[in-house]
Amino acid sequence: MTAGIDAPVPRLPLALALLPILTLFGAIGLSMFAVEAGGDALLVSILAAAAVAMIVAASVGAGWEQVQAETARQIGEAFPAILILLTIGALIGSWMFGGTIPLLVVLGIDLIDPHYMALTAFVATALMSVISGTSWGSAGTVGVALMGAATALQIPLAPVAGAVVCGAYFGDKLSPLSDMTNIAAIGAGADLYRHIRHMLWTSIPPALVALAVFAALGFFEAVPPGAGAASTAQMRDALAAAFRLGPLEAIPLLIALVGICLRKPPALVLAGSALIALVIGVAHQGFASAAAMTSFVQGFDAATMLGDTALPPTLANLLDRGGVMSMAGTLLFIIAAFLLAAAMRVSGALDRLMDALLALVRSVFSLVAATMAAGAIMVAMTSHGGVTALVVGGLFRRPYAEWGLRPETLSRSIEDSVTVTEPLMPWTVSAVFMATTLGVPTLAYAPWALFCWLSPVASLIAAKLLARGRTAPVA
Repeated sequence: MTAGIDAPVPRLPLALALLPILTLFGAIGLSMFAVEAGGDALLVSILAAAAVAMIVAASVGAGWEQVQAETARQIGEAFPAILILLTIGALIGSWMFGGTIPLLVVLGIDLIDPHYMALTAFVATALMSVISGTSWGSAGTVGVALMGAATALQIPLAPVAGAVVCGAYFGDKLSPLSDMTNIAAIGAGADLYRHIRHMLWTSIPPALVALAVFAALGFFEAVPPGAGAASTAQMRDALAAAFRLGPLEAIPLLIALVGICLRKPPALVLAGSALIALVIGVAHQGFASAAAMTSFVQGFDAATMLGDTALPPTLANLLDRGGVMSMAGTLLFIIAAFLLAAAMRVSGALDRLMDALLALVRSVFSLVAATMAAGAIMVAMTSHGGVTALVVGGLFRRPYAEWGLRPETLSRSIEDSVTVTEPLMPWTVSAVFMATTLGVPTLAYAPWALFCWLSPVASLIAAKLLARGRTAPVA
C-alpha cells in the first residue's frame, strides 16, 4: 500500500511549495475577519490548505493513493499520542464522576490566592512536567485541576491556560525524561545532558520573565470582587453538597502522578486512573454503574447525575465536561493536519522549502535562524515534533560542523523552534489538544504563553552573540 511514497518527483518551484502555507494562513486570516476564528473555520482552513497541497502534488504526478498512504503512515506514528488524547478525555469525565476534580476545585478555592492563580499554574505545571517529562500528561492532570479552580474563583481563564501551557512545555523542553528532549539530542548528534545544559541559556531567562509577568498579574489584574467571597463560597458549598470529598477522591490523581513520574505508558496510566475514579464514583459517591459508563464515554452530565441538587450555572458548566467523545473533534483536526502534511511531503514541497532555507545561510546567525525557521515550518505542517527534530537535525548537522558549532547548539535551536512553538499554532495537534483539554481557544491563551514566545527570541539572541568573530565556515 505504501509503495511509491518516497518515489522521486520533479523539483517544485518555490512558489508552488509555498502555496499550501499561504492558503492556510490566508484562510485563517479571512475567517478571523469574516466569521471569527472558531473551531469550524479553522478546520475548514486546514482542509482548504490540504486541498491545495493535493493539487500541487497532482501537478508533479503524485496521486491520491500516495497521499492517503502517507497520511495513514503519519497517523500510525502518532497513534500513541492519539491514545493519550482519548484517555485524557475519559479521565476528565471519570474524575468528575469520582469527585476528584470537585475535590481539587475545593482545595483550590481554600488554598490558592486568586490573585496568584496564573503564577501557581505556571509553577505547579512546570514542576509536574519536569518530573514526568510530558506536557500533555501535565496539562491533562494538574492543568485541568487548576483550570477548574480558576473557573470556580471566577478568574479570567486565558492567562491561567497560558501559564499551564508555559509550565507544561518548560518541562517538556528540559526534562531528561521527555521524548522530545531525547529525540532532539539524537537528531543533532548531541549528548543528552549537554543538550539540556545548553538549553538553560535560552530557557531560564524566558521562564523568569514569565514568572515576573504572572506574579505582576497578582498586583495589577482586576480579580472579580466575588472571587473568594460570596459567589465562590456558594460554589464551594454546592460542590460539598453534591459530592463526598475526602482522601479517597485523591487516589485517582495520585495514581496518575505516580504512574507518569515512573515513566509507565501514559495511556495505560491515565486509563487506569479513570477506571479507579469510576469505581469510587459508584462505591463512594453513590452514582449508578450505567452513569459511570456514560461519564467515561460521553462525559459527566451534572443535570442527570446530580438530580435535584441546586448548582450555580458556573458550576454546572465546569462539571459538564470530559468523555472519550469530547475528543472526537480533535481527531478531525489531526486527520486534516496529517492530510496537509502528507500532500506536502509526497509533492516534495517540504524538501523544497528546507533547501531554500539552507541556501540563505551566510553566517552563524543566519544558520541558526534557518534551522529555527525550518523547524517551525515543518512542525507547523506535520504536527510531528519528533520527525521534525530528526529531519532538521540530519539536514543541518553538516552546516553546523562546517561553521565550527557544537551539536548542542543545533539541538537547542531545534527545541527552541519546534517544542515550544507547536502549541502556539492553532491548527497543530498540540494546540488543538491544549485548547480542548483546558477549555480555552489557542488564540486566547497564546498571548499568555510567554515562555513559548520568548524561548525562540532568546535562542536568536544567543545566536547573535555566538556569531561574533565568526564570518566564515571552518576550513
